Amino acid sequence: MAQQAYMTETDDNGGSGPERRGARLRRLMGRLAGRLSQGWRGDPRVWRRGLVLAALALLFSLVMLVHSRIPNRFGNLGSLTETFLPWIGLFIPLLLLLALVRRSATALIAVVLPAVVWLNLFGGLLTDKTGSGGDLTVATHNVNADNPDPSGTADDVAASGADVVALEELTASAVPVYEKALAATYAHHSVQGTVGLWSKYPLSGVKPVDIKLGWTRAMRATAATPDGDVAFYVAHLPSVRVKLQAGFTARQRDKSADALGEAIADEKLTRVVLLGDLNGTMNDRSLNAVTSQMRSTQGAAGSGFGFSWPASSPMARIDQIMVKGVEPVTSWTLPQTSSDHLPVAARVKVATTDS
Repeated sequence: MAQQAYMTETDDNGGSGPERRGARLRRLMGRLAGRLSQGWRGDPRVWRRGLVLAALALLFSLVMLVHSRIPNRFGNLGSLTETFLPWIGLFIPLLLLLALVRRSATALIAVVLPAVVWLNLFGGLLTDKTGSGGDLTVATHNVNADNPDPSGTADDVAASGADVVALEELTASAVPVYEKALAATYAHHSVQGTVGLWSKYPLSGVKPVDIKLGWTRAMRATAATPDGDVAFYVAHLPSVRVKLQAGFTARQRDKSADALGEAIADEKLTRVVLLGDLNGTMNDRSLNAVTSQMRSTQGAAGSGFGFSWPASSPMARIDQIMVKGVEPVTSWTLPQTSSDHLPVAARVKVATTDS
């Protein structure tokens, strides 16, 4: 029987190749760190350099700490800041890199503050809070009035397996296409103005919700799920614009958000689900009439930020699923359709112990 020997290739000094290379790399990194440390210790300006970087770090920290106090009187600056607040985190590694390049101990220490503040505000969104179980899957999608393929978009949404689906930005010409494409999956539906609700379960109490626009962009219905009645609200709040002279124009959106919040507060059922495009994030104080009384499924049971707009390169989550009286189990974004928004979905537990 042949005997095979396993040998380690050695270099001229008798050490194994990979081990020697690893040791050489460690020595090189050690020398580099030593030189850097020695250079910083011997530099009398290490504390005086980088004061501008330190000031920027403190400014970013202040913006995140007091964002709710930034006034909306001037171009809705506060709401604009809150919409893109998580993106301030991108400046933190940049400041850290510049502090290292500048060899500034002051800037390095200052960068710690915005890092801590950002993690306190958004660190929880970086963890995976998704669970398993639940008894009802819901989804919402702004399908875009200019959608070139409404039938394909409807098929994509139906393929999500959602029991209840809300669609926003429906046009009169596209409604029959969505109705036909979704009929096989959803036996019950209602369209009110430019929003609609499709359900596998019977719907009752269907009515438009007045959000002070003069036309219908919100509705309410009761879905008779196997685990009890759930009130569903579908809403498409007015769009906002960022204008050079007017700033973040959101007055009509804010007025509609207040009206929607009043309608939800007056709801008789204890289990409520809100689906829709709110044209604002959970951080935007102008949506407080809604967000103060409901939970975001993404915030409670999602993984990551769940950005939904724009679909090609999502920067903000303005499409929301919010609940009260039911327990969020998991929340996620669906694959891109022909719309400029991503659909979002969630699974919730309706049969709670106190129901």
